[in-house]
Amino acid sequence: MKKDHGQSTSDVRSGHELDVAKLEAYLGEHVPGFNRPLHISQFKLGQSNPTYLLKDGNQQQYVLRKKPPGQLLSSTAHAVEREYRILRALGTHSDVPVPHVYTLCEDTSIIGTPFYVMEFLAGRIFADVRMLQLPFEERRQCWFSAVETLAKLHRVDFAAIGLENYGRNSGFYDRQMRSLSKVSQAQAETKDNETGDKVGPIPRLEEMFAWFKRNQVKDQATIVHGDFKIDNLIFHPTEPRVIGVLDWELSTIGHPLSDLSNLLQPFYIPPSQELAGFKGIKKEDLPIPDAQDLMQAYCLCLGTTYPIDRWNFAVAFSFFRVSVILQGIAARVARKQASSAEAKSYAARFKPMAYLALQFVDEGDLVATSKL
Repeated sequence: MKKDHGQSTSDVRSGHELDVAKLEAYLGEHVPGFNRPLHISQFKLGQSNPTYLLKDGNQQQYVLRKKPPGQLLSSTAHAVEREYRILRALGTHSDVPVPHVYTLCEDTSIIGTPFYVMEFLAGRIFADVRMLQLPFEERRQCWFSAVETLAKLHRVDFAAIGLENYGRNSGFYDRQMRSLSKVSQAQAETKDNETGDKVGPIPRLEEMFAWFKRNQVKDQATIVHGDFKIDNLIFHPTEPRVIGVLDWELSTIGHPLSDLSNLLQPFYIPPSQELAGFKGIKKEDLPIPDAQDLMQAYCLCLGTTYPIDRWNFAVAFSFFRVSVILQGIAARVARKQASSAEAKSYAARFKPMAYLALQFVDEGDLVATSKL
């Protein structure tokens, strides 16, 4: 469920077909108001978990998220059960805007893997963080709504809404280094089913880890989305405000700066790269508010101190983490398990993303307070 809802679906791709009769019968029993017949199409994007648009006989629309077919390298990155759990908790007990979830099915006899069904939110999803089709003032308001939505998430008392065991409440970055190192090593050894070529490692990984350990931020614990960025947000059809946060498969209890740095990554990517980067562009020439103003708004919403201590650690780590995620897409491409029509273009970016992290390593260790 990503990008522009109205134009980003296609026929269900080969290898991702669903048993329409079984699913139709299941929905009739578990989703109030569902009526036959069922029509299924597939969203073109959504890298980890295949995502489908369902339409019933009354033209009511729903979204289905499932695990990918076949043997998986990582079970945690595809845990639709966790997605369902956090969406249900936030939707019931917080002011964080999320789609309503109808049902979780763990019976693999229905469509082959666990899945859940949620509401289809009609709104705008911006693939381009610049939002160039909007007037500047509306772009500005959309971006401030994004950081305010993130602050809402980080204000949630996770224990009070039943998520006390959703993840450990300390040592987030240490755990990330251990788990991502293990995952990355497995992904690097993955061979292409046809050519036999390995995906390959993330460059200078040990050197990167040593820098992370020397420059780590002070420990904190909140709910973290895990991939908080503009194209994972649905904005109101006509108003500059977020009405839904999507793609929770990487959510856990962790450090809030991991989400904020992920959202603000474009400000640290050079304009010459494929991604819409803003590094080196003067504030007055930016198409959206600058990172400093957005961070100040975030800190104001949370009542925390600005500037953020050791901020560049969070930015560097976010680039490393995304490089591991992209390496994982490369591994799924190699194993012919990729769930996206554009997976190959994403897979090719894992080393360039790692080099963006290494730029911070090469600048040396951070001082006590790292400003922009």
